[in-house]
Amino acid sequence: MHDKPLRRIADELTRRRPHSSHGARETVGPDRFGIDLDRAARFVDGTLGADDEARLAEEVAELLPLCWNLPNKAVETLTPIIDHLGGQRELMAWLDGHEGRPRLTARIFVLLGLLDRYTDDAAVLDTMRAARARDPFPAGLRGELLPETDEETLSSLAYRIEKRLADDEKEAVALSLATTGWLRRIADDADDPDPSVRELGSLMAHVQQDIGEAATPS
Repeated sequence: MHDKPLRRIADELTRRRPHSSHGARETVGPDRFGIDLDRAARFVDGTLGADDEARLAEEVAELLPLCWNLPNKAVETLTPIIDHLGGQRELMAWLDGHEGRPRLTARIFVLLGLLDRYTDDAAVLDTMRAARARDPFPAGLRGELLPETDEETLSSLAYRIEKRLADDEKEAVALSLATTGWLRRIADDADDPDPSVRELGSLMAHVQQDIGEAATPS
């Protein structure tokens, strides 16, 4: 994973996303998903072997996209792991060290963090509005972008990507790549772009490459 996007994301990567503007959600039973508590305890104690650590990373990766729809108790099983690693960005770096679902989940969550970071940036909003005046629904984003371009545009895309990651990994990858590709292009095409727009374009190029690599079997 490129270090620059990881350094730019906020710390609240595993927060429960607000759902007032996204409609009703199906309830996920707490007994269907979770983290093996003994495995997690041994990881925190430093006594977990490599194979079991890889399995723990898989469990964490499976849980993360469901955090918005799980009881607090289920989500709180992540806390000792995050504390042991040193924070949520360190959690992403740890997941990135494990191939497959953990690495892909980490890289998509970095994208979600960046979308949240720029969701109310005035210069980014102006650039998106100008781009959508020319092309309201770019390739791969028809039916995904909200009709109006406002402070919810990027956060809504983040929600949709996270939901897809819980439901269908390939669709999550496709929407992630469409989102990063669009934001990179509009930043590159902007006339006299604001520094935040230039930075967004650079970050999206890195994340697009990261997700593409994680989604391609080695």
